[in-house]
Amino acid sequence: MAKIKIDESLCKGCALCVNVCPKKILQISADKINHKGYAPAEVTRKDECTSCTFCALICPDVAIEIRG
Repeated sequence: MAKIKIDESLCKGCALCVNVCPKKILQISADKINHKGYAPAEVTRKDECTSCTFCALICPDVAIEIRG
């Protein structure tokens, strides 16, 4: 099973990862705000991650790490 980790302190909530995820398991948080004032991305169903790495590759802030 893949392990996806989002560094919420780096995330600006741009939603590029949300849009590119083929499994649609990412979303922008509705109740969290990081120290920069942004709502970060979060994983809704970690067990469905296929380690495609699309989210990590598109993230302009290098806030996502995938470990397979």
